[in-house]
Amino acid sequence: MTSEQTPVRVATILVYASDRTVRAQVRAALGRKVASDLPEVRIVEAATQAAVMKAADASNEGAGIDLMLLDGEARPGGMGVCRQLKDEIFNCPPVLIIAGRADDAWLATWSRADAVVAHPIDPVTLPGAVAALLRQRLGTTPARTA
Repeated sequence: MTSEQTPVRVATILVYASDRTVRAQVRAALGRKVASDLPEVRIVEAATQAAVMKAADASNEGAGIDLMLLDGEARPGGMGVCRQLKDEIFNCPPVLIIAGRADDAWLATWSRADAVVAHPIDPVTLPGAVAALLRQRLGTTPARTA
């Protein structure tokens, strides 16, 4: 890389779901980019609460998780994991909860989640919610359409 080139920024998203099919659905819905004005995304998968906490601790030490996406239906549930993250991780990245039902949104508020979407995973709604949180985290504004 020459001195004129800048490194390409990648947004790292941690996806926690104990069910691998949910992780695969999230990966498919997000693709490589969630919005044209944002960098490509790199997805890091976690199937256990311990893996989430380890990734969050590493992120706190500079490993760079930009967003955490937690399945509320995981075992243990993503909402409890979210609350633990918000209590224990300094400058915790934003957390998006995938709730089992739209009626569970109040639980996401209890967990201190930054956003919530409902199952089933919607390939339009999920990237939109992720993009909004990444813009806040990365300090970017959406591109204007003509």
